[in-house]
Amino acid sequence: MSSLVKLENSIIAIIKTIYDPEIPVDIFELGLIYEVKIDTEHNVTIEMTLTSPNCPVAETMPKEVEDKVKGHPEVNDAKVNIVFDPPWDKDMMSEEAMLELGFL
Repeated sequence: MSSLVKLENSIIAIIKTIYDPEIPVDIFELGLIYEVKIDTEHNVTIEMTLTSPNCPVAETMPKEVEDKVKGHPEVNDAKVNIVFDPPWDKDMMSEEAMLELGFL
């Protein structure tokens, strides 16, 4: 396994520690993370969305993701881009999240 794949896996593990305050599932399993990009200098760019544009944590959650990912010893810098295209819906959740929330 390449070092970038290992780093990506550990970044995803960090992201899985962050929960949407209104839904008892982590934001990765909820399908809020669209992409994790890592360049050769270990700068990380994360494309993510929110469950709605009026989400009460619209200001704090992206910063929490950035701060936690920046805290990884192999990460040089981290930036979160919030996107609403495509808009999030419950079909983006993992099977684990759907099971947790009683959709399966």
